[in-house]
Amino acid sequence: MFPEKIEKSFELNLEAIQLLQNALDSSFLDAYTENVENQIDHFQVRVIDGVPNEETTKKIEALYQQLQEISLEDEEIRKLSQLLLLKGGRTEKLQPNHQLTPDGIGFLFVYLIEQLYPQKGKLAVLDVAAGMGNLLLTVLLNLQLAKYEPKGYGVDIDETLLSVAAATSDWTHADVQLFHQDGLQDLLADPMDVVISDLPVGYYPHDEKASKFLTAVEEEHSFAHHLLMEQAMNYVKENSFGLFLVPSNFLETQQSAALKKLFVEKAYLQAIIQLPDELFKNEASRKSIVILQQKGEHAQQASEVLVAKLATLKEPTKVAEFFKQFEAWKASNL
Repeated sequence: MFPEKIEKSFELNLEAIQLLQNALDSSFLDAYTENVENQIDHFQVRVIDGVPNEETTKKIEALYQQLQEISLEDEEIRKLSQLLLLKGGRTEKLQPNHQLTPDGIGFLFVYLIEQLYPQKGKLAVLDVAAGMGNLLLTVLLNLQLAKYEPKGYGVDIDETLLSVAAATSDWTHADVQLFHQDGLQDLLADPMDVVISDLPVGYYPHDEKASKFLTAVEEEHSFAHHLLMEQAMNYVKENSFGLFLVPSNFLETQQSAALKKLFVEKAYLQAIIQLPDELFKNEASRKSIVILQQKGEHAQQASEVLVAKLATLKEPTKVAEFFKQFEAWKASNL
């Protein structure tokens, strides 16, 4: 599936990460970050207080010597980073909200953004829960390949995940600014052209902060993914779009009435695209991409909300059928 040079690079990087992990007595993610930073720093192994020791340093330098002979494009580096982080996620169990957004979903986001923003120019993209940055980087690097000029902004409260995102952003030469903060705090960001996110699912513990949002509920902790969706739409320009990965049952939960206030008062719910069952372990974990549009002079509620289900991402003809369906809907409704 991947070119030989990516596989070779994967093996060499994985060995370097494992050597660093043992030497530093660190997590896989911290060793991944260290390895990437070493390579950005002209393949120099960072040694502090004799760690890693001389023997380990020489082993890593030998791996780096081979890696310097492999030339990878930025998007290939992102794919390599994803393979390494997936491997790390298997060796150290990551909680569900820390998992990488799969490429198949990321490429769907890219397609949808290209459809919603046909004018190829500058595009400011915000992810309010960037995590390790794979979704944001997939979007940025592939929009760049499609001749856009994207600039990314990512927010996350988890310092380790954000360190991974920062390292990979530098490694892939992506134009990204990252903020280490709770995504529900005020953001030091101008209004964006498009907001995206694979939203972390769960309850938000700070009720007082949540109470300032339309999507908050009074009788229990509010859903973080509802609050973050609303927060993201606060930072998108008039008439512009938000694309969010959410649980497929988002309109059927006890808190859906609070979420629907957002669709009445602040943004139009324009499309719900249910992702293939094959991507998820069970019914409870199924997700959909939701497209919201900020109100504005050139925006209106679609006469027909698109509700579509993608049967599979494995058969190009089925994916092409969905593309036709989306383009026909867009022509009639947006």
